[in-house]
Amino acid sequence: MRTKQQHRIVVLGAGYAGAFSAGCLARQLHPDDFEITVVNAEPDFAERLRLHQLAAGQELRHRPLAEVFAGTGIRLRVARVTGVDAEHRAVTVTDGEGVDRLDYDTLLYALGSTAADHGLPGVGEHAFPVAARPSALRLRARLDELGGAGKVLVVGGNLTAIEAATEIAESRPGLRVSLATRGELGGWLGPKARGHLLRAFDRFGITIHEHTTIERVERAAAIAADGTAFASEATVWAAGFAVHPIAAASGLEVASTGQIEVDRQMRSVSHPDVYVAGDSAFVIGENGRPLPMSCASAGSTSKQAVAAIIGDLTGREIAVTSMSYVGNHISLGRKDAIFQLVDGDARGKPWALRGRTAARVKTAILDGAAWALSHPTFGKPGHRYRLTTTRERSAGAVAA
Repeated sequence: MRTKQQHRIVVLGAGYAGAFSAGCLARQLHPDDFEITVVNAEPDFAERLRLHQLAAGQELRHRPLAEVFAGTGIRLRVARVTGVDAEHRAVTVTDGEGVDRLDYDTLLYALGSTAADHGLPGVGEHAFPVAARPSALRLRARLDELGGAGKVLVVGGNLTAIEAATEIAESRPGLRVSLATRGELGGWLGPKARGHLLRAFDRFGITIHEHTTIERVERAAAIAADGTAFASEATVWAAGFAVHPIAAASGLEVASTGQIEVDRQMRSVSHPDVYVAGDSAFVIGENGRPLPMSCASAGSTSKQAVAAIIGDLTGREIAVTSMSYVGNHISLGRKDAIFQLVDGDARGKPWALRGRTAARVKTAILDGAAWALSHPTFGKPGHRYRLTTTRERSAGAVAA
């Protein structure tokens, strides 16, 4: 039960950014002074970077959030966030029992992103995104219906599109897989990495339609801007990401992308008691460009947000986390991959790790990220910090 003195921290979302941040806060803040509640729509942690595997028919490890947060004192609320009242410091959630209101003193907004439909007709009704576990399972069920034959069109040219196309082609070799992208597939990659990518597509028999803009999705086809109809019994939608409109509707200042505008410490520029991590944050990286929506960005923004929350509430000095984006790691099925370093303009450098070694490295990174969720303070001091008063914080006091 919450005591009168406890400071209420509510974390919205338990993806890579939210789950790691919540665990890190719980293991560094004293439970007598802080109450931490995590709100997530599902009871399990979804490894988003492996959802293309789930969609293709593979089984992923079951990771219940109750086990992830075991021993931390975190209160898990399985519910869907329906609104944020930033002026009155309250969140509205709904679950099987109805609508509820959660009041907070500090909010960490980490609701992430979902597939962007760009307002195109038919996407919501007929396409199959892979940006969330329910949609990935829906695609899996459709592929099961097709059995060993049928046409699958992947729309998009980003990492998700590439990984989905190659995973499906490898796992279900009877399907005829194609990919349509507005630009040049892998055009941002270095020449060696792009050559490796194209050879992988050729090996899997994936047909590439470059410079093709899909403007409508029908039940059994996707229609391009020039009127070309691409027959497809399962259109996989991987044409970018979008954040939930809850942020803009809450009164928080947002960018044109709908992401929440933050300062260098990941505080909302309009409501400093709201911190943001992951895809929901609009933050400028070290190269002067907005950080992309990615797992790498989730790592750096969550570390910075945690440091800022602890510093602001306990008087500790706030460490600065580097906001850099170093490269793209792309799976090409289970035994092949590319790790491409990028420059300040996010274009591929000449060097790239390719093949089985790159696949093993990516697997190790994903396993490490999942392990870190349950061990967010590994290597840090074991003591916990106490809440300081406003006067103490303004005087620069550090809690022991």
